[in-house]
Amino acid sequence: MKTVLLCGSPKKRLSASAFLLKLAALFIGSEKTFVAIPTVPSRYGPVLYTLKGADNLLFAMPLYVDGVPGHVLAFLEALEAFAKEEDLHPRVWVVVNNGFIEGRQNAPLMAIMENFSAACGFSFMGGLGIGGGVMLNVIRILLAAQFFLMLIVIFAGYLAEGRWIVKEPAENFLLNLLINGALASAALLELISLARHIRRQEDFGKKYTRILLPAFVFIVVADVFFFIASLLQGGLFRGWLAKKKPTDAFL
Repeated sequence: MKTVLLCGSPKKRLSASAFLLKLAALFIGSEKTFVAIPTVPSRYGPVLYTLKGADNLLFAMPLYVDGVPGHVLAFLEALEAFAKEEDLHPRVWVVVNNGFIEGRQNAPLMAIMENFSAACGFSFMGGLGIGGGVMLNVIRILLAAQFFLMLIVIFAGYLAEGRWIVKEPAENFLLNLLINGALASAALLELISLARHIRRQEDFGKKYTRILLPAFVFIVVADVFFFIASLLQGGLFRGWLAKKKPTDAFL
């Protein structure tokens, strides 16, 4: 059984969709191939060739304006034509995440993928919509930072006192791990269930879940995260800090 996992995020790094695919892959079993959906049509060829002979397709992507990202839509159009030429009939599952708190806001994209599957002659087997997908990225980044901080504290304690002080730093890390794991538990458990349905080639249905954080807290955390991300990527100051081209100057 061959399963192809297709990442529909345009991000090259720290993609929540890629992270979810890699987690799902741990529980799918059998032969798996991970591919990123290209952002330019000239790169479709190798990806489409990979889909030949696939029994299962698992798409993962973010919600963009209640639909699929633009480059994913273009790829789906090419895939539809390719599937009819090659007489492909795989089973299709989808994982959608968004920046909103409620997973049900992914329902329009889920419907798009269901209609796409029907148009191609694929078997749509359902999918999972996750609210607060960005929070999953925040959690894994924080846990990685906290883990390395724990190692630094342990090593600094040895240099200062000549002995390993492990208990307190390890307990603090484990506490953070338990708290963040609890926040992400609903999404992770549903993702594992989806992976098992893929392994058994069973219909998963359409299910929606979310990060287990009160909405009023999530909104504050999300606002802070996007504000910082905007600063780091030049979002607030784009055009001020960017290097000027000759054509930008007034003549």
